[in-house]
Amino acid sequence: MNPSTPSIRASYILTFSCPNRPGIVAAVARTLFDVGGNIQEAHQYDDVETNLFFARIRFNFVADDNLTACRVALSELAEGLTMQWKLRATSDKARVLILVSRFDHCLADLLYRWRIGELAIDISGIVSNHPRETYVHHDLSGIAFDHLPVTPQTKQQQEARIWQIVEQRQVDLVVLARYMQILSDDLSTRLAGRCINIHHSFLPGFKGARPYHQAHGRGVKLIGATAHYVTADLDEGPIIEQDVERISHQDRPDDLVRKGRDIERRVLSRAVFWHIDGRVLLNGRKTVVFRD
Repeated sequence: MNPSTPSIRASYILTFSCPNRPGIVAAVARTLFDVGGNIQEAHQYDDVETNLFFARIRFNFVADDNLTACRVALSELAEGLTMQWKLRATSDKARVLILVSRFDHCLADLLYRWRIGELAIDISGIVSNHPRETYVHHDLSGIAFDHLPVTPQTKQQQEARIWQIVEQRQVDLVVLARYMQILSDDLSTRLAGRCINIHHSFLPGFKGARPYHQAHGRGVKLIGATAHYVTADLDEGPIIEQDVERISHQDRPDDLVRKGRDIERRVLSRAVFWHIDGRVLLNGRKTVVFRD
């Protein structure tokens, strides 16, 4: 390396929320400055309805990496501000477990974005209620695959195995990539804040099977998809991302299905990317999303 070329220093992401009060930004900036931190990017939001303050700050150290002292200083600051906070290196890769059923378009998209480096994750494995042969056209080499069939009688045991995988592989995020099974209240609660689901945006209007065919029968003009955190309230968790596309009287049910697949995979991939990049902060039943 040319001695005149500046070295690239490690960057860190600090996210936090706390009751709003004057001086929060100044206090955090001063704390980072005191430990040699240099702020590279900052986003903030003051929710006047809840009186909560949210922020995401990316920073590095101008000299020595002083991460230990930084954590200590932030802990002391957080105690005084009643702050909930997280700090991680941008180089850290989230360990992601993907759950999928027969429809595999979201799985294919996540795998593609992972392989080209767009999603900086480590795939801890794929879990499906269908056998591996269902995905023979995908390259799953090097990825752990668990076939966990489920029936009403075996649901509790199957979910116990999923939770065992989450714990054993130290999974950071579970992604339901069109996993067509309803998680129990118990598993949903255990995965609170770290399980993302994707579904069409017709709910609650068109429930059950063949929603796109139901929508076609009603002559809808917009179709869309919603990515949200999973909670015990079915499909009512905090929303991370949504998107829509206009359709017309010329579109047949198969056209709606095709366009719906495209919306679902891009909405899910954005939600996963924003989550692992520390851009999504929970705000009660809602989220604060600092888009890239």
